[in-house]
Amino acid sequence: MDSIEPGEAELWSRGVTGDSEAFGLLFDRHKNRVFRHAYRQLLDRHDAEDVTGTAFLELWRRRESVRLVDGSALPWLLVATTNAALNTRRTTRRYRSLLGRLPRADDHPSAEQEALERTDALPPELQTALRQLDHTDRGLVVLVLLEGYSPAEAAEALHLSPGTARTRLSRLRARLRVLLDRPGEASGPPEPTAPDEPASAPTALHDDTLASEGGRA
Repeated sequence: MDSIEPGEAELWSRGVTGDSEAFGLLFDRHKNRVFRHAYRQLLDRHDAEDVTGTAFLELWRRRESVRLVDGSALPWLLVATTNAALNTRRTTRRYRSLLGRLPRADDHPSAEQEALERTDALPPELQTALRQLDHTDRGLVVLVLLEGYSPAEAAEALHLSPGTARTRLSRLRARLRVLLDRPGEASGPPEPTAPDEPASAPTALHDDTLASEGGRA
């Protein structure tokens, strides 16, 4: 008789109490989705792997305060991944010009790498806009406008009331229109130095997305 795979809520309740096997199963369940989300922002396989590891480490470290959404830790992980990816970009940017001047042999990407590079990347102007948002607003953008969660689901993951999330989203849409039209002109609070919290998603904030409440079908 086939064994029944445990649900995520059950795995999470076991993982919170220190069950490393249950946490390993959660990792297996979400690692590919988290990696793809990191790769869309970084376009570097090794950096995306590091960010994936960081997001799951933060999930383990902060497990007692993580909010599940519909019994899933994935929304939290996606927000944590975005924060870690932004920190990685900031840390590695100063090394890029030096590394670019070093002699190296011609690289021939593998079929796997070529497939990854066909993944839709976040536009540079959107990444610039995300860097100018505080942690909570960035999480709302990631979950509602990029990943398709409803405002209520995002509110649950980010420790907000649904009404507060909808109010912040309304202001965010107006601010993002400005940031995406004139990247770099608006300023925001400093970024955190480490991540606090976290089907194929749309890769850009289109006008119709900015104008609507968003949410998964």
